[in-house]
Amino acid sequence: MQWKLRWCPAEVFFPPQTSAWDEKHWYRGFILLITFLIYTCYHMSRKPISVVKSRLHRNCSGMIQPINDTHSLNDTTWCNWAPFDQSNYKELLGAVDNAFLVAYAVGMFISGIFGERLPLRYYLTAGMLLSGLFTSLLGLGYFWNIHALWYFVLIQICNGLVQTTGWPSVVTCVGNWFGKGKRGLIMGIWNSHTSVGNILGSLIAGIWVDEQWGLSFVVPGVITAIMGLITFFFFIEYPEDVGCSPPQHHGGLEENVDDAEDPGSGPHSNRENGLESAVTSSKEPSAQPAAISFFGALWIPGVVEFSLCLLFAKLVSYTFLYWLPLYIFNVVHFSAKESGDLSTLFDVGGIVGGILAGLISDYTNGRATTCCVMLILAAPMMFLYNYVGQSGISISIVMLLICGALVNGPYALITTAVSADLGTHKSLKGNAKALSTVTAIIDGTGSIGWNNVFYMLITADILACLLLCRLVYKEILAWKASLSRDRGSSVALTHAR
Repeated sequence: MQWKLRWCPAEVFFPPQTSAWDEKHWYRGFILLITFLIYTCYHMSRKPISVVKSRLHRNCSGMIQPINDTHSLNDTTWCNWAPFDQSNYKELLGAVDNAFLVAYAVGMFISGIFGERLPLRYYLTAGMLLSGLFTSLLGLGYFWNIHALWYFVLIQICNGLVQTTGWPSVVTCVGNWFGKGKRGLIMGIWNSHTSVGNILGSLIAGIWVDEQWGLSFVVPGVITAIMGLITFFFFIEYPEDVGCSPPQHHGGLEENVDDAEDPGSGPHSNRENGLESAVTSSKEPSAQPAAISFFGALWIPGVVEFSLCLLFAKLVSYTFLYWLPLYIFNVVHFSAKESGDLSTLFDVGGIVGGILAGLISDYTNGRATTCCVMLILAAPMMFLYNYVGQSGISISIVMLLICGALVNGPYALITTAVSADLGTHKSLKGNAKALSTVTAIIDGTGSIGWNNVFYMLITADILACLLLCRLVYKEILAWKASLSRDRGSSVALTHAR
């Protein structure tokens, strides 16, 4: 049974005398705002661990040991937090990170399936409340004086699982409200919530990291939980729930090209046959379309390529997310707070990159080509940052901004506009119920990879680019067909005169 929300207190914000056009745009603006704040909180609660890492293990030799400390005077690890005070602390911190990422990757594949079948308002509310709880529990380990590795790993696993409720849900909601016309630009701006959340997480964590680092987790956790309560009262899943008409999901350059140009997407291809068997909807106009299966979503043209591309693109982005403050702390020898603050420049560049990627892809109608070009440019920029980025503060700032734009631009475009495009693909014959599953597949696949070596990052970036070659070729064919039609129209008009 498909549930739908029919009541929302948000209606009190919009006076009944407004026109239907004005009302729809007010609601759209409200949806963009609330989903922006929702996912900002999700990312804000993930970021503190990268800032606090430098506090869990540091060089104690230059610090004054407290008089009442129980460690011996020759103990050089007295200021560290057990169990991260040993020589294998890098492996232990990596285990904490991997616990979250593996749980997130596994949970994401399942989350999209639940997201299609449950009311998103309840689903998001539960996810945010639990995310706030588990994030706070990480910080409470400081106040409860917990030094067991299993505690931090277990909390990260639980947090990784509940965090998967966020992304498929907010993308599905925005996809329900906005058509395809300017989706790249709209979602490029909207997707800056990822970078804004990272920035806020770094700044908030930096306030307490050198003192009571537990608050670096507790404060973002409480904010996330409060946002969960706001979501429960004001989230609107469908335009129809408040009397607005749904958007037009189809239309675009690539959809006007003869299907024969792409042998994998013809009208009689196996992919289309697979989709027709996977997606079923009632002929009755009042019936809701059936949710698509996991394997049915894989048949949608482009899902596999973009998913594998994001596997490597997201690996690069999340390596910077979790590792950059620690890298700056160890290489430049800034304080933990200064390292966290400087690392936010990567996310500032990510905001610009996401907007540019969306704007360019809307103008060219080439999502894959836009991603491919930015990935090609990102590889040499990361190489330069590794070698000259720490030569001075000015160079470091410029390189972080550029790398952030080129790395997060494709990542933002694939996880937002591309996911929404594929989830409302013309082959689904109007069934947009696949949006949540498609988003989960793409983002879940992208969450599998993890490491923190620059050469590995450059290799992953190149592989991500290569995986889009078929889609880039298809977009080039679409551009050529469009130019031919334009020339034909011009010639016809000339003869008519």
